[in-house]
Amino acid sequence: MTRPIIVFDLDGTLIDTAPDLLDSLNHSLAASEIAAVDEAGRVMIERAHAAHQRSLAVEEHDRLLKLFLDHYTLNIPGKSRPYPGVVEAIARFEEAGYILAICTNKYEANSLALIEALGLTKHFAAIAGQDTFAFRKPDPRHLIETIKLAGGDPHRALMVGDSQTDIDTAKAAGIPVVAVDFGYTDRHVREFEPSAVISHFDALTLDLAQRLIAAAGN
Repeated sequence: MTRPIIVFDLDGTLIDTAPDLLDSLNHSLAASEIAAVDEAGRVMIERAHAAHQRSLAVEEHDRLLKLFLDHYTLNIPGKSRPYPGVVEAIARFEEAGYILAICTNKYEANSLALIEALGLTKHFAAIAGQDTFAFRKPDPRHLIETIKLAGGDPHRALMVGDSQTDIDTAKAAGIPVVAVDFGYTDRHVREFEPSAVISHFDALTLDLAQRLIAAAGN
């Protein structure tokens, strides 16, 4: 029988990347002479310009996005760190024989670089970003193909994420989903009706994972 698999989102779920995303955002905004923002993980280039009632042409948006990505890439891992309990949860599920994977809308190269810089690459059978396939979350194929890439079975899988996108993706794939309530979302994840909500990775127990996977298979 194929081993069960847990697929994690990255930013706001496994890793707190907000400080570095904010630094890179402010770096790009400086080129547009817009004041730095102080709301990490919520304001990106378009919303920052809108807040200052500044129009943003496609070419300018592309230029600022390149500045953002270049700054972010050059500074990986920066201040980004795993959330409390993540390393212990990885060890717990590995010991129990679970396959682990990452399915993120972050670019694949940046995802791989971040996980490598944090010394976590060896734990994941697959790390799939927004450009790994021809589709991305909330398209359920992104999650399903990540599971297959990792050697897992979608019928013995669990998703862990922090946003409506993660929850909608898992539901569309017919896969149970645990939502963390400390990630990057404007609304509480409970509103999106995940299978379960946790406030710390200590609560992502073997029993919880087994129960959710078993219930989805019935």
